Amino acid sequence: MSRVVSATSGQHYGLSRVCRLWEIPRSTVYWKRHTTDYTRTKRRPGPMGPGTDEQLVEKIKMILADSPFHGEGYRKLWARLRFKGIRTSKRRVLRLTREHGLLAPHRVGSPHGPKAHEGTITTEAVDEMWGTDMSSTWTTEEGQVCIFVAVDHCSSECIGIHAAKHGTRFEALEPIRQGIRNHFGVFHEGVASPLRVRHDHGSQYMSDDFQHELLFLGIESSPAFVREPEGNGCAERFIRTLKENLLWIRTFATSEELRVALREFMDLYNRQWLIERHGNKTPAQVREEQLSLMRKAA
Repeated sequence: MSRVVSATSGQHYGLSRVCRLWEIPRSTVYWKRHTTDYTRTKRRPGPMGPGTDEQLVEKIKMILADSPFHGEGYRKLWARLRFKGIRTSKRRVLRLTREHGLLAPHRVGSPHGPKAHEGTITTEAVDEMWGTDMSSTWTTEEGQVCIFVAVDHCSSECIGIHAAKHGTRFEALEPIRQGIRNHFGVFHEGVASPLRVRHDHGSQYMSDDFQHELLFLGIESSPAFVREPEGNGCAERFIRTLKENLLWIRTFATSEELRVALREFMDLYNRQWLIERHGNKTPAQVREEQLSLMRKAA
């Protein structure tokens, strides 16, 4: 109406005059124009990046199908896209995975108050602290079987894994012994000094046999706070990954079959799992880089 030309004056009526006669504020007209234009061309501001949203979603689905792991979040998807030469933003990957139901399911915990262990449990170098913990699974022929793991607090590398029908203190030592043989080369008194081992207050870990063997190897015992599983978070997080990618999707007949699968998963995890705090490198890459720097410094 404001653009209509008056028959007498030959001029446009103008927005101010029309709004005054209709008794509506001009701001309402401007707002309505803005929202209409925005709705018509609704899209993320800025450049679109590599391809359209539909094309990027197809690439994300291909990465999810090819990945040997389950439960990887949008950050790891973003990193794997970059490894394939597809550079986009984390926010775009999050938006698309959320819109298409591709986000990994996660459990929202209850809020906690101040923690006794506030700080960090990760270390700056490998073989400074290992974390160990126990879980369990069910086998069709032997029933419940215990699983013991050991994880490096710097590289998040699984340095030892073991399964046994009975979760005794001696079975709990096996992942530690695997790590000593693989990363220290020999097994004798004081060989692992000044390594520390983080564990909870389970009876296996607090037993005299377990503690005496740590002492013999030169390892300092570092128990987590009581009822604070976050203090042993590195081992706990690995167990979650183990469950999501192996224990919850496969069944096993015997503990021996389970042990073979656990060793295969440990090798796969160390070579292909991405650690975000290390720039999306694998645990094996983090260890190799640190050891190469140590060799050069020596």
